[in-house]
Amino acid sequence: MSIAVITGSAGLIGSEAARYFAAQGLMVVGIDNDMRREFFGEDASTHWQAQSLQESLGAQYQHVDGDIRDELLIKNIFAEYGDDIKLVIHAAAQPSHDWAAKAPLVDFTVNANGTLNLLEMTRRYAADAVFIFTSTNKVYGDSPNRLPLVEMETRWEIESDHEHYQGIQENFSIDQSLHSLFGASKVAADILVQEYGRYFGMQTATFRGGCLTGPNHSGTQLHGFLAYLVKCAVTQTPYTIFGYQGKQVRDNIHSHDLICAFDQFFQAPRCGEVYNIGGSRFSHCSMLEAIQITQDISGREFEFDYEDSHRNGDHIWYVSDVSKFQSHYPNWQLTRNVHDIVREIYEANVERWQEIAAR
Repeated sequence: MSIAVITGSAGLIGSEAARYFAAQGLMVVGIDNDMRREFFGEDASTHWQAQSLQESLGAQYQHVDGDIRDELLIKNIFAEYGDDIKLVIHAAAQPSHDWAAKAPLVDFTVNANGTLNLLEMTRRYAADAVFIFTSTNKVYGDSPNRLPLVEMETRWEIESDHEHYQGIQENFSIDQSLHSLFGASKVAADILVQEYGRYFGMQTATFRGGCLTGPNHSGTQLHGFLAYLVKCAVTQTPYTIFGYQGKQVRDNIHSHDLICAFDQFFQAPRCGEVYNIGGSRFSHCSMLEAIQITQDISGREFEFDYEDSHRNGDHIWYVSDVSKFQSHYPNWQLTRNVHDIVREIYEANVERWQEIAAR
């Protein structure tokens, strides 16, 4: 049977990928040790999702409670399955630029060394497999903040005749900017994935994501703002906006749309490709706009605080230009905008979050 190895399999992207590719007939080997709980606390634990995968997918899903930094563990997994491994989706990460500053060694070894382990074992034991890496828009550092942004009533925006109005393209510089330590560790991993593709001729792709979101997200204050925002509305937890008057803009892509992009690449892979991937102009909003959308859909007004200091290296405005990926894979399209995503997050989690809040 063809096998998909998926790291971070109990997280947002990993769990979506596990269910999707299991439905395509692949056996999934999921690697996840719930480090999200270590990073962000009990509320961010993905243990519930790991249990759900094992129950729903049965024999088609094998869960490995392991650390991607463990070279021997990763070697043994790849040596066991060898050429049966047709797809590797690397979604495990330390995902927060705030948290990275607290423990730089942990951040770098998870994001960079862990990626190197997976690439090298893929090369040794499953060199023909397709390797997909979930990178981040933080590889561009704070360079997007130098764009000529215009302050509007609820958002920062860019003039419609500007070359980047449709979003940031892959040729946008990653140099001479403030990345955050998280951004730096992801740059290292990002370039490694490209290099293994170009140097060794492996079928690799790095997807530089905007805000990745969806109903399976264990959102927390330091990562996963849209899911966390909806959770705050349901549980009546005060929400804090950090800087830029709450007018900072993000594009948001539903995890299902991202996995469909992964599948397009899996069906027709290339070597060492780089794609910016996100909601683009189809699905984007400012923080203030996201709060209003959440209140409208949940029917709940909730408190939010404002801190004038923004997060170090944070983007004021970021929208992904997905035209390169669409030119390579014209059958792919975005299907869910911000309103759809917020509604789905709310409907999928409202009962569970209410139960947690009532304890």
